[in-house]
Amino acid sequence: MNRQIALRTRPGSKDYFCQRYHQGQLGTLLCAWRVYRISPLPRSREILRSRGCVSPKDFQQLLGELEQEVERRRRLGQESAARKALIASSYHPVRPDVYNSLKDVALAPEFLAAAEYSASPGADLEGLLQWLETVSEEKRIYRLPVFTAWFCQALLEELEHFEQSDMPKGRPNTMNNYGVLLHELGLDEPLVTPLRERFLQPLMALLYPDCGGGWLDSHRAFVVKYAPGQDRELGCHYDNAELTLNVALGKAFTGGALYFGDLFQAPSTLAKPLEVEHVVAQGILHRGGQLHGARPLGAGERWNLVVWLRASAVRNHLCPMCCRKPDLVDDEGFGDGFTREEPPTVDVCALT
Repeated sequence: MNRQIALRTRPGSKDYFCQRYHQGQLGTLLCAWRVYRISPLPRSREILRSRGCVSPKDFQQLLGELEQEVERRRRLGQESAARKALIASSYHPVRPDVYNSLKDVALAPEFLAAAEYSASPGADLEGLLQWLETVSEEKRIYRLPVFTAWFCQALLEELEHFEQSDMPKGRPNTMNNYGVLLHELGLDEPLVTPLRERFLQPLMALLYPDCGGGWLDSHRAFVVKYAPGQDRELGCHYDNAELTLNVALGKAFTGGALYFGDLFQAPSTLAKPLEVEHVVAQGILHRGGQLHGARPLGAGERWNLVVWLRASAVRNHLCPMCCRKPDLVDDEGFGDGFTREEPPTVDVCALT
C-alpha cells in the first residue's frame, strides 16, 4: 500500500512562524498558504491576517517562509530514512533484548487481559470498561497499565544509551526537541507494530469505533524527554492521529501532568482543564483531536512513549489537521498515514 503525506502539519509547533505570529498554529497557516496559493480568496487572507500578517510586505514574507517550510517537510522522509540506515549499520545497542519481537512478558497483566477480552467473541464496551480506569467519561479518556516495570527500565536504558551516542537524531515532532523517533532506532517492527496490531487494535475498536479504532493501519511512535535545561512543558495542541496512546516510562519526576480540554473542532475555554497525573508503566488513551498539553516539570526526568494511531479509512477523506480533503505526496514508510488505495470507510469521529 502506497503511503502518503499531506501538506498539512501539526499545530502548536514552537518554531519561528509561531513565535512571530503568536498563535502556535503552524498547521492552520500552512493550510491557509495552500488555499491562498491556489486562489487568493478573502477567507485565506483573513486567516493569515488573524495571525498578525497585515501589510503586503508581511504577506509576501510569510508566504515565502511557509513555502520554505513546505519544502523542508517534503524532505523529512528521505532525511529520516538516511538516519535510520546509518543507525542500523553503525549503532551498537546496550540492550539488544528490547529489539526482539514483542513478548507477553513485557506487557502488564492488566493490559494483556483487556486486549484478550476485547478480541473475544461477544466483547462489548461495557465489558471492556471493567478492565480500564475511566479518567473522563465525557472526554472518553482512559488509563491502564501497559508495560511491566522491568521492560520500562530496559527500554529507558537503551534510549539513554542512544541519546548519549554520536548517532544522528531526528526531532520527535515539531514541538518536542528531545527524544527519539522509534522507527529510526529500529523499534517500529519488533515493538510498536505488534503492539498496535495485536493489542491496541481490538481495544480501540471497542473504545472508539467512530474514530477508526477498528481500522488502525499505521502509526507514528516516538519517545519524548523532559528534563531541567531541556524541554520542561508542552503547549496546548492536538495530535496528527485519530487516536493516541501515551505511556510514562519513567524516570523519577514531579509535575508534568497532562491537561485536557475539548476536541479542537469545538474548542471551549481551558480555564478548568482536566488534569491527569502520569503513572510509570501506565498508558493514557485519548482521541487525537482532544486538545491537551503538559504542565511544567518540577524535578527529575520524565520519558514518555507516544504512539499516534492512524486509520487511513478516516484520514483519506478528512485531514485531521485542517478538516479538509488532503492533498497527498509520496513519502517513505507510513508517511502521515494516508493511502492512495481506498480502504473501507468509517464515519468521521463525532464531536461527542
